[in-house]
Amino acid sequence: MRKIITVLIVILSLTSCKSRKISDKSVDYLPARSIVKKNQDVAFSRTSLKGTMQIKYRGKDELPNINGSIRLIKDSIIWLNFSKLGFPIAKLIVTPNKVKFYEKIGKTSFEGDFKLISSWLGTDFDFTKVQNLFIGETLIALESKKLQVNIKDGKYELVSKKRNPIFEIKYAIDPDHFKVVKEEITHVGKNQNLSILYKDFNKINESLFPKGFLITAKADGMTTIIDINYKNVQFDVPLRFPFKTPAGYRNIELE
Repeated sequence: MRKIITVLIVILSLTSCKSRKISDKSVDYLPARSIVKKNQDVAFSRTSLKGTMQIKYRGKDELPNINGSIRLIKDSIIWLNFSKLGFPIAKLIVTPNKVKFYEKIGKTSFEGDFKLISSWLGTDFDFTKVQNLFIGETLIALESKKLQVNIKDGKYELVSKKRNPIFEIKYAIDPDHFKVVKEEITHVGKNQNLSILYKDFNKINESLFPKGFLITAKADGMTTIIDINYKNVQFDVPLRFPFKTPAGYRNIELE
C-alpha cells in the first residue's frame, strides 16, 4: 500500500509540473530586455545546415504533399529542391540580392528580387526573413526598448509599446527554452496578416532547431497555408548548390 501511495504521489507531482507549464500564474515575469537576451543566447549559431522536409501547401491551388531538401549557409545562400515521388519538380535558390526559381510542371522560371517570395507569402520578405523562417528565429529582430511583456497561454507575449499605424507585431516566447514559438505580423494598411507557428524544438548537437513550422498568410481575401515538417537535419557538413534553369522556360513577370 505504501508503494502504491508513493507512485500516486509521483504521478500527481508530474502532472502538476506539466500543468504549471501552461499556467499564466506560474510563469515568472521577466522584463523585455531579459527575455530578448535569453532569446539571443539560444539563437542559431551554426555555419550551415542540410535537411529534408515534408511540405503541404494550400492556397490559390491545393498541391499534393511534396518532399523538399534544404541547404543553407548562414547569411549567404539558401537552396531548396522540391520533388514528388522521387521526381524533381522545382528548385529555388536565394542569396541576399537575388532569387532564382524554376518549376518543371508549367515550365516557368524567375530571376529577380524578392517579389516572388513575397507574393507567395502575402507579405514583404528579404533574405534575412527567409533565412530566419527556416532556422526558427524571429523574422524581425527583437528590440527590448520597444517591447512590453504580457503573459498569455503560458508564454511570454512581446508586443510593441507604441501602436504602429502600419504594422502590428506579436511574438510568443517559450519560458522554458526562450525560442520564439509564434510570430504574428499584421500589415494594417494592406490588410495582410502573416502567422508563423513553430512545432516545438529538437536539440541537435547542442543546438535548438525547430521540428517544423506552419505558415498562415492572409491577403486580399486569400489564405495561404504552408505546413513544413523537418525529417532530417545536419549541421556544418560540406554542401553543393547545383542550379541551372532549363532552356525554353517561360519567365514569370511580376508587377
